[in-house]
Amino acid sequence: MAKKPPLPKPTAAEMDVLRLVWRLGPATARQVHQEAIKERPEISSATVLRLLQIMHGKGLLLRDEGQRSHVYAPAQPPDSLQTNMLQDLIEKAFAGSGKALVMAALRSHVSKKERAEIEALLREGDHE
Repeated sequence: MAKKPPLPKPTAAEMDVLRLVWRLGPATARQVHQEAIKERPEISSATVLRLLQIMHGKGLLLRDEGQRSHVYAPAQPPDSLQTNMLQDLIEKAFAGSGKALVMAALRSHVSKKERAEIEALLREGDHE
């Protein structure tokens, strides 16, 4: 059985662009740039276009070349990419232990409000 090729891992800048494209839906480089400058006014249209091209090459985005301006769309939905990235993080940083990941997150990255929401969710799961 052949091993599946690894799924592409987006850089931080690519994740920023992916979030924009997920929010916008299929979009041209110009549309993505117009959204990007709302959060990062210094980003140039050339930088956005280059990121879109790189991401297409990596398989993170699909590109429709049927129109004058190419239209970019995500190659996978957010939950799919996040699940793949999380699996990779669990394997690499937590020796395959999801529990270790959750415990580390609870110790350092969860507000009191989020902790209360998590506890409520866990209590709900006990009743099912």
